[in-house]
Amino acid sequence: MRVVLLTGKGGVGKTTHAITTALGAAARGHRVFLLSTDAAHSVGDALGRPVGARPVPIAEGVVAQEVSALDELDRSWGALQKFLRQLLKEETDELVAEELLVFPGLEELIALRAIRDVEATGEFDVCVVDCAPTGSTLRMLRFPDVLRIFMENFFELERRGARLLKPLLEPFRAGGLVPGEEMFDAFERLWSDVDDVREILMDTSRTTARLVVNPTQVVLEEARRSFAYLSLYGVATDGVIVNRVLPRVAGQGWFGRWAAREQAMLEEIRTSFPIPRIEVPLEPRELTGLPALQALAGRLYTERDPAALWRQGRPIRLRTHSGHPRLEIELPGATKEALEVDARGDSLVIRLRDASRIVALPRSLVGRPIRRARLREGLLAVDFE
Repeated sequence: MRVVLLTGKGGVGKTTHAITTALGAAARGHRVFLLSTDAAHSVGDALGRPVGARPVPIAEGVVAQEVSALDELDRSWGALQKFLRQLLKEETDELVAEELLVFPGLEELIALRAIRDVEATGEFDVCVVDCAPTGSTLRMLRFPDVLRIFMENFFELERRGARLLKPLLEPFRAGGLVPGEEMFDAFERLWSDVDDVREILMDTSRTTARLVVNPTQVVLEEARRSFAYLSLYGVATDGVIVNRVLPRVAGQGWFGRWAAREQAMLEEIRTSFPIPRIEVPLEPRELTGLPALQALAGRLYTERDPAALWRQGRPIRLRTHSGHPRLEIELPGATKEALEVDARGDSLVIRLRDASRIVALPRSLVGRPIRRARLREGLLAVDFE
């Protein structure tokens, strides 16, 4: 199944272009699932019809769903939810209890599992994901690495501790506060599902991200960072959608000056992202409702299939250079001052500004000291002895 992640700064038009991507793919005969992982869902708002936590058809060949953390917790992780509720005192307000149950990372975890569930049905050719704004999307992509560290280093220790404590605490009726086997089993199933999603996301032959940007300086700066961060997390970016571009206006009036400034920004976008690009003109009216969005999809994707892989690429790769094993990671726009690289046991720790990733090394590299790490023209090359 092909997976297309639409991401970008909040308010740039991600939802509109996630829907048009889905509609354009369906028009070419693909069976499409449109999945919203943004906590502030707006797919239904854009379509002008209800779209909720259960999949619903929204057009011929397109099914949509807005992922709900609490609904998924109820449906899929009853044992986990039961334990979490036991940790809350009986007098806790019900609404407060619901908020506490959505612990940090849960929404990202549910979003990941939802992608896996779509593929598991075997009924769809393409999953278009309307991602949360950039920060939440990056947390979602980072989550499999974080969960892997937890499972490998703490999970079994916690499980053994719970087995030892439960017989001692049950006589004092505190057994409900010690997780039972069913909760640990639920976590293991969860880890298996998330690991499956990690394989999907890291498979650059079927999963790519597309950045939605506006031709403004603030949006461009965040998009540049996102381009590098996506590569750091192993997700290839195969396109940029430049949304709400003003038409060229003659003269030096207010709109003329604004349009001229935008043209300079468009040139900067072209040089910043050496990947396929679509420029979408600013519409004379707000695009809402299925007919308007289908018309936009028809205008944008007359020649290009939105479900196709627009650019081949592997952001992280292992090769041999001058007789030494080399790990290469594409980090477009990164600077040496913002980058740190460190080998720790069987992992490589990479920090880029406010993003970091722990890359599990192949067995052939575990224990080898780093010979040299060099960043040149957006490519980090780490040579091992």
